Amino acid sequence: MNRRPTPMEVLREARAQLAELTGLVPESVSSFEQTDDGWSLEVEVLELERVPDTMSLMASYEVELDAEGQLTGYRRVRRYERGRADARRGGR
Repeated sequence: MNRRPTPMEVLREARAQLAELTGLVPESVSSFEQTDDGWSLEVEVLELERVPDTMSLMASYEVELDAEGQLTGYRRVRRYERGRADARRGGR
């Protein structure tokens, strides 16, 4: 019988798998929830480093994992400068 991963195991695995697939280093997880099919996360990554750091380009990736914590899909949902306030409309 397979053991379900803990939330922390899912977070670690999601970050590691996204980094391996994209070559980008995840900096933080801004949302995390269990779904009927597994897990859904929004992960913030540094896409382009600039000087000063507040001008660096960041991106949010929506990451989907199955119940065992294996990545099943991801997509970039937004790009923004690190120093900018979040101006998304309508919330998520």
